[in-house]
Amino acid sequence: MYRHILIPTDGSELSKRAVHGVDLAKSLGAQVTAMTVSTPFHIFAIEPAAVTDTPESYARRMAETAAKYLSAVKDAAAAVPVTCDTVHVEHEHPYQAIIETAKKQGCDAIVMASHGRRGVSAIVLGSETVKVLTHSTIPVVVYR
Repeated sequence: MYRHILIPTDGSELSKRAVHGVDLAKSLGAQVTAMTVSTPFHIFAIEPAAVTDTPESYARRMAETAAKYLSAVKDAAAAVPVTCDTVHVEHEHPYQAIIETAKKQGCDAIVMASHGRRGVSAIVLGSETVKVLTHSTIPVVVYR
């Protein structure tokens, strides 16, 4: 069935549910790649004195945050045990980064979590999970 599962995480309580993808990987004898996406550094201030972050400090902070998020999946995989690689990607659109990373890493499934919203609230609020479901040609397993 699936041999390589991508588990995206943003460190939120919701995305922590998708860590159960390591259990799926264990039952299938698959490997896991955990990934997180950070947005590129942007300066929105007109006055230079208003800028409190530099590209270098932002990059350091994002790397530290990504390492924290990815370690949750890596630790869960080690406990099972399942082989787990990690990837930190910088991209404007997380859903696109997820799909591109899945293709680049040779993943044949993506495991994500969902709020379980229905009807108009699901359409209006949207989510990265919905965007991945809509645009991915790779199967997406949604954990609720």
